[in-house]
This record gives sequence, structure tokens and C-alpha cells, in this order.
Amino acid sequence: MNIVISGTSGFLGSNLIPYLAQSVSIIRLERNGDFVNMIANAQVVINLAGLAHDTENVTDVGAYYQVNTEYSNRLFDAFLTSDAEVFITISSVKAVADVAHEILTEEYSPNPQTHYGKSKLMAEYYIKSKQIPPGKRVYILRPCMIHGPGNKGNLNLVYQVIKRGFPWPLAVFSNKRSYCSVENICFVMKELIERKDIKSGTYHIADDDALDTNQVIQLIGESLNQKVYSIPIPKRFITFIARLGDFLNLPLNSERLNKLTENYLVSNQKLKNALGKELPIQAREGLLATLASFKS
Repeated sequence: MNIVISGTSGFLGSNLIPYLAQSVSIIRLERNGDFVNMIANAQVVINLAGLAHDTENVTDVGAYYQVNTEYSNRLFDAFLTSDAEVFITISSVKAVADVAHEILTEEYSPNPQTHYGKSKLMAEYYIKSKQIPPGKRVYILRPCMIHGPGNKGNLNLVYQVIKRGFPWPLAVFSNKRSYCSVENICFVMKELIERKDIKSGTYHIADDDALDTNQVIQLIGESLNQKVYSIPIPKRFITFIARLGDFLNLPLNSERLNKLTENYLVSNQKLKNALGKELPIQAREGLLATLASFKS
């Protein structure tokens, strides 16, 4: 089986390729290439290319729509005219909501506020506006916060803070958020590729269990085999420091504070019902594996 994958150099691609490579032939898609010719002999097209959300807000706004929307649309058009049977694209739960006041399901009415979320949602709408030819299957996957080997996001940043022995300053915040092990995403995509009984559609991907950020901090300490000290700094003072960070380019800014302390719960029930089986990695197990990778 030939699988064409865009965005192979990214975090998700670097994990997916070795996961699939034992049983398939992987073709790396060039961003500026002739998509029609490049996917001519493929059975599966996977779009991982995307411009991630910039918490420091220095990314040009137009770049989000160029990469997350226009590139995706062009690749999907090529898929529709090809002989490929399966199209899988990675969107994001941020295409649904930046703040989750309830558990996010696929029925939630999307209302993203950032250009990242809006650009992802526009790509989704484009796909859904097209008539899918018989024999083809199309999947839009919306993962929540992805973690795994090679992760360089907020989780790695917090890990480095704890590793250096600094006390955890956000202990007074209590929250619950969903995480997504990269191995669970790879597992889901393999299932979608190999099985024809899973209907086309939009699916949220999340580990089964949500975790409090303070629980994650304790897992970091467990991974490092060191005691983690917490300082119950008042919320108002932390918020003030984060606002200063917005202007002074500090490691802690308002957006990063929100990501670390917000409630953000994502349901994976529709996906599990479609798969008819459990996801292989539980949240705690997956996070410990991710943290262990930071040591190397």
C-alpha cells in the first residue's frame, strides 16, 4: 500500500512514519509539488501539514490561512480526482472552541476566536462542502493537546522548570484538561486506513482520562525521581506577572497561563464507538512515556 503524507518533518509525522512504515510504502509530499502527480499511485493521503498556534503571537496572520486552509484545500482537490480511497486530515479541537465551558463533542457548534482555529475550521468547511465520490472515505481528526517523543510545547517547558529544581508556582490553580498521546493518534489513523467499516466524518481524539495540571506536575517529579515543591502564589499576582509577560516576552504570558490552568475537556466517545475498541494508551501511561523521552 502506498501512503502519501504531507508534513512528515513535524512532530506528528516523525512519530507516525515509523509507526506505519513496517507495513506500507511512505511517500513524502513536497509542499510546492504537483499534488495530482504525486498522489497518482497512492491508496491513502494523510495531511499532517499545519502551522501550529503561536503562543507568542509573532506569526504572520496570513500564514495560518496559507498553510492550514489553502494548502489543505489544494491537497483535498487532488485527492478527489485521484484513485486514492482514504483521506485523513489533522484539524484541532481549537477549530471548535478556544475555551471549553463544557465537554467538547462533535456536536458542539464551532466558534474559534484565533486565526489558528479559524484557519483550521475553514479547511474543515471546504472538505465538507464537497461531494465525496463513491468508494472514498474522508476523515477529519480533531486532537486535543498532543504529547509524545519530540514534543516541544508547554509540557516540555514545564518539565525543564521542574527539572532545574524550581518550585511550581501555579499550585493554587485547579483544573481538568484532556490530553492526547501521539501513539493513540497513530493507532487511530492505522485503524482508519485498514478498516472500511468506519464511516467518514469528524472525530475528536483524546485520551480517556483528564488530568489536573498539578497531577501532571507530580508525574514530572515521578519521572525525574525528585520531589516537587509547590508555592501557593495568589492568582491575582500570577495573572499580573503573566500580563507583564505579554509585553516583556517572558516565559509566562497570559496565553500560556491559560493553557496551563484552564479547564478543557474533550470527549472521545464518538471515536471509540466507531472503532469498537479502546485506545491503547491511557493518559497517565502516555504522559510518563513522553516525560521519559525528555531525558534524552
